[in-house]
Amino acid sequence: MPSAAVALRAAIHEALSEDPTLVAELCGARIYDEAPRNAKFPYVTLGDARSFDFSAGDERGEEHRIVLHAWSRQGGHSEAHRVAGAVMQSLDDADLDLKGHRLVNLRFAVADVRREADGRTYHAIVRFRAVTEPV
Repeated sequence: MPSAAVALRAAIHEALSEDPTLVAELCGARIYDEAPRNAKFPYVTLGDARSFDFSAGDERGEEHRIVLHAWSRQGGHSEAHRVAGAVMQSLDDADLDLKGHRLVNLRFAVADVRREADGRTYHAIVRFRAVTEPV
């Protein structure tokens, strides 16, 4: 059985890859754990994750902080904002199926959009908080 963090990451990847609004915004299911060297823009990558013990009494649980990244080179912030919005809409309060674990909740926490140092790339950083329990 995978850890809760691995199961959550897999379920997030699957949900994003199957979301028609996000897939249309990306011109395909361009959701990567690590982007290919010559990935076409725009795309989304799964970023850092942190897990914490969230147990209460005899009830086991974990809290997860997940970061997703949206990348754009359309020119301006607009596309990065649209992709980040599609990610938020897809995942906020989503009912994901986790192998060996139960998702208690998944909530959007914060998003930032900025232009990278190259002057061409816009980068949205979208953070979520999740709570899981073993089944």
